[in-house]
Amino acid sequence: MNRRTPRIVFGSALAGYLAVGLTLSMRFGYLLGDALSRTSAAQAVLLSRDPHVSAIGFIFTPLTALAQLPMVAFASWWPAITRWNISGIAVSGMFMAGAVVMIHGICRDRGLPGRYSLLLTVVFAINPMIVFYGANGMSEAGFLFFLCWAVRRLIRWMNTDDVHDLLLAGVALALAFLARYEGVVPIALAAVLVAVVTALRRGQPYWKSMRRRAILDAVLVAGPGTAVFLVWISTSWLITGEALAQLSSSYGNAAILTQSGGPSGDLIGTGLFSLGAVVVLGPALLVTLPLAVVLALRRRDLEFLVAPLLFGGVLGFQAASYITGSTFGFLRFFICAVPLAAVVVVQLFPATGDRPTRRAGAYRRHRPVLAPLRPAAAAVAMTVCALALPVTGWAMVQPGLSSQQYALGSLLDENPRADDPQAMAARRVIDSFSTERRLASYLDGQNLPEGSILLDTVYGFAVVAASEHPKRFVVPSDLDFTEILNDPASAGVQYLLTVPNEGRGVSDAVNRRYPTIYDNGADLYPLVLEVPNDGADQPDWRLYRVPG
Repeated sequence: MNRRTPRIVFGSALAGYLAVGLTLSMRFGYLLGDALSRTSAAQAVLLSRDPHVSAIGFIFTPLTALAQLPMVAFASWWPAITRWNISGIAVSGMFMAGAVVMIHGICRDRGLPGRYSLLLTVVFAINPMIVFYGANGMSEAGFLFFLCWAVRRLIRWMNTDDVHDLLLAGVALALAFLARYEGVVPIALAAVLVAVVTALRRGQPYWKSMRRRAILDAVLVAGPGTAVFLVWISTSWLITGEALAQLSSSYGNAAILTQSGGPSGDLIGTGLFSLGAVVVLGPALLVTLPLAVVLALRRRDLEFLVAPLLFGGVLGFQAASYITGSTFGFLRFFICAVPLAAVVVVQLFPATGDRPTRRAGAYRRHRPVLAPLRPAAAAVAMTVCALALPVTGWAMVQPGLSSQQYALGSLLDENPRADDPQAMAARRVIDSFSTERRLASYLDGQNLPEGSILLDTVYGFAVVAASEHPKRFVVPSDLDFTEILNDPASAGVQYLLTVPNEGRGVSDAVNRRYPTIYDNGADLYPLVLEVPNDGADQPDWRLYRVPG
């Protein structure tokens, strides 16, 4: 295994994810809303009529959108970058390819033979859930990359006691939070784990002398994430007046859940769904996790604690959030089960050889140069891991388990039978945002001046992202949006683009200012165009002209 191997792994994975992503987007038009909204946020930072950094928004943490800025900067020359979410696909592909490299690194750090390392890496890389979220521009790819990086560095620290591993784990956890809010969970759990391990390294009689070092190590691993969290919520509060907009804003997750009908209140059903999601995404855990626990106890292997604690902490948090009615029951929220299953399989193999490290600490644990490896047991472990792939693939096309992915099974069925409601529903999912692209093309063809179309981005982000002229739109991130909304005619606005004042539409700023505008133009504006929507869970549009 030479030094070029990680580069080959990264390049191969990236090429595969880009190929799948561009095919889904540009061939089938299959885009996901959360991914496209982040692309629209990046577009607002650079290409809107009022470009500024805070236009990136504070509902989502910013890393996924920020990473797209270098590509989005070229969208004025090639609008397909935002129209087809190419920038988002490129970013998620790079992040997920990085996660594949981290899994490969965990295998190498464990001392696995090359063929086993490569096989485990491939099984992880081609997992259907990993492929899909490496190819669709969503934030899961970045979150998995940074969490896998943190897990790898903490596993190394357990063996090397190298402060550099601890610091890099802390940086990775901080970046994981910037990718997704649930990154706060592994930050806290890592601090507890590191403090306990450090305090007990010299044995129980010495715990008082190790207490200061335990606190210092905990600060090293949790400090970067804590600092990033405080800076983020402080900035959000200073700019928007809301520290945690995801929870308190009318555009946030809690508001969306309420607007969508509220939580089900079925504790048993939500609990069973959470358990089922973990099982179908990591079915190998049913066999490998108990066995790995037994082996870790026999070997006194502290390295085993890292992955179940960090990945498992995120899974537990997502399950608790869904059961208590704080979030939706999406299969993607449990995607951490996939890398957890991969790392647990790695932990079945005995650790072999000391890994090179920058500066080993006083409590480095030396490994045997050669550890016994039973080929038959290794083959069984690999087989169990590989057999998980069809289980996950099957789960992803089940509407009851996978509301956001099940349409993948109907991609090639462009003309479903009208008497097949499930196929028709899947087709509408695939066609999400096709109407918005046509609407954007229509508006682009009107030869309008800058700032002539006013809309809210609750639903309108897809229209703006698909447009060749984003400066023509007045959107909530513009600093003068409220002023223009109150008097569109004086600001030169010619059209108002509206959605029904129901569901998520109740948070639309145009509806809040003019509650009856969708129904009758608020008795002020004449109707120009009505556009029924082909997509699932997408609104019908009405375009009103602003007189004068």
